[in-house]
Amino acid sequence: MYDESCHVGSLKLYTNNNKHPCFALGPSDLNGAVYYDYKDLRLATDNFSQANVLGKGGFGEVFKAILDDKNIVAVKRIQVQQAGGKEECENEVKLISNIQHRNLLRLLGWSSQGSHLLLVLEYMPNGSLDRFLWGAQRGTLDWNQRYEIILGIARGLAHLHDEFHFKIVHRDIKSSNILLSDDFRPKIADFGLARFQPEGESHVSTRFAGTLGYTAPEYALQGILSDKVDTYSFGIVILEIISGRRSTEVRPYGSSTCYLLEDVRSHIHTLLLLFVLF
Repeated sequence: MYDESCHVGSLKLYTNNNKHPCFALGPSDLNGAVYYDYKDLRLATDNFSQANVLGKGGFGEVFKAILDDKNIVAVKRIQVQQAGGKEECENEVKLISNIQHRNLLRLLGWSSQGSHLLLVLEYMPNGSLDRFLWGAQRGTLDWNQRYEIILGIARGLAHLHDEFHFKIVHRDIKSSNILLSDDFRPKIADFGLARFQPEGESHVSTRFAGTLGYTAPEYALQGILSDKVDTYSFGIVILEIISGRRSTEVRPYGSSTCYLLEDVRSHIHTLLLLFVLF
C-alpha cells in the first residue's frame, strides 16, 4: 500500500508505509534523458567515494564519475527520504529535463535505488565560479573572462525569464551555483528551489528559500517572489565578479564595518561621476 506519490514529468515517485521511496519510469522518457543502471553509476563514482565529491548541497552530494565510454559526468545523489528532498527532486528533474540552453546545466540521465535518486549531469571541469573569486583559483580570471561570464549568466536568466514557454524563477542565483566549462562558459546549476511564475501575475507569495546575502529584501522579508529576485541576486554576483569579494564578507569602514553591497552604495556617487567622465 502506498500512502503518497508525486509526479516528476513522466517519472513517478512512491513512498510506502516503510518510508522507502520507489521510482518508476512512466510511458515516456524524460525528454531524452538516459536511464542508467544504479550499479554502473556506483562503479563510475568508485562507490560514491569522498575523493570524487565535487560539491555538497542540502539534500545530497555531487560526484565526479567516469563512464564505460570514458566520458566524464557529474552524478548528483539526492536523498529523497529527507524532509524537502522529494520537492527538490521534483523541481530538479522536471525543470532541467525540459530546459535546453548553452548557459544552463544539462541533464544527461538518471537512476534510482531505494531512497536515492541519481541525476547524471554535464561535468564542468573548472568547477564553480566562487573558486575563481575567493577560492583556490582566486585572481586567475582576466577581465575579458569576467565579462563573458557575466554575459553568459545574463543569457541563461533571460532564457528562464523570457524565452522559455513559461517564466521560471531560479531563487538561488549565487557564485557557487554558476559552473564553468573548460573554456569558462558559465552555466546556471541547481534548480532545486526553482518556481514557476504564473503568466500575467507580477509576483507570487511564498515562504523564503534561498541564500542570505544574495536575496532581494522584498522576498526575504515579505515572501514576494518574482523574476526580479533573480535579477537582484545576479547583481550581487556581478559585484562579486568585479570585486573578488564575497557578498557576506565584512570589512572595516571608518569606525564601523560594512558588507560588499554597503561598500558599493557608499561609493556610488564617485562611480557615477567616473562613468560620466570616462
